[in-house]
Amino acid sequence: MDLTTEYLGLQLKSPLMPSAAAPLTEDLDNIKRLEDAGAGAIVLHSIFAEQLKIEQHELHYHTISHTESFAEALTYFPDPDTYHVGPETYLEHIRQAKESVGIPIIASLNGSSLGEWVDYSKQIQEAGADALELNIYSIPTDPHLTGAQIEEDYLSIVEAVRADVTIPLAVKLSPFFTNLANMAMRLDKAGANGLILFNRFMQADISPEELEVWPHLVLSHHQESLLPMRWLGLLYGRINADLAATTGIQKGRDAVKMLMVGAKVTQVCSPLLRHGIGHLREIERELVEWLEEHEYHSVKQAIGTMSQMNVADRSAYERAQYMKVIQSFDYDQAVVTASTV
Repeated sequence: MDLTTEYLGLQLKSPLMPSAAAPLTEDLDNIKRLEDAGAGAIVLHSIFAEQLKIEQHELHYHTISHTESFAEALTYFPDPDTYHVGPETYLEHIRQAKESVGIPIIASLNGSSLGEWVDYSKQIQEAGADALELNIYSIPTDPHLTGAQIEEDYLSIVEAVRADVTIPLAVKLSPFFTNLANMAMRLDKAGANGLILFNRFMQADISPEELEVWPHLVLSHHQESLLPMRWLGLLYGRINADLAATTGIQKGRDAVKMLMVGAKVTQVCSPLLRHGIGHLREIERELVEWLEEHEYHSVKQAIGTMSQMNVADRSAYERAQYMKVIQSFDYDQAVVTASTV
């Protein structure tokens, strides 16, 4: 089975690759194990824009020196010890990773505004990264901030970074745009070589007893793959940028689906955190078995075959499918099924 694919202009031996997660990629031994397990490329864990601010503006010092000025100051900014690596350490990690494996190394930069992204992006390129993933993790809460302004912020980041580096750029997208198809087209024109669908925002939980808000990590599950799957199918063939799938990919069959709707690669995280890095080989085995059973000879042969432009009923991706689902729900059968569980 020919598993090769092309993503961001890079030739990959497999469409399976780990997504940006510190437990998977901050250790060089783990990076080597991922290559041995069949990863087509490595997406390094993210360096956060806040880390760049702390180092370049000595934010930590000035914050700590005024912590008693107001009650919220103690917890408003993360302590530098919260981060696993600093900016210089991250650049060295890129260099070491490049020396350690023979597959492409993709760096990841996580932030919400332009800030120091441009200068650091150039340093990432100079450190040897084969590509850069821009993880624009923004949750707007200002009621005066319009959707148009948010979109312009995204475009400004991509345009600024694109003007300063020559390596391929991928943008990890949120699903929460008014018109995602339009935003995808504009990011493509702004210089994004790839779009990753979708960023998975972490949700805060609360402790009613201790009256505290704390982060709560829940690993993704299969059902979450349906949202990126739908939009991959809608965007395939309509933009020049390569498409990548992430969130909810648990098994080889999930990867097959993402490829068939138009993804060139599928990023995997949760199953590797649950079952270990070696589980990537199991996902690859399932992928190969499915392709062979259905008489495919290569991954490239499958890409896009179930996208909206290639299916017989194009309305299946749109409102008509929603109406069919609602009208076909069998309440009585659902109640019987639930009572037997």
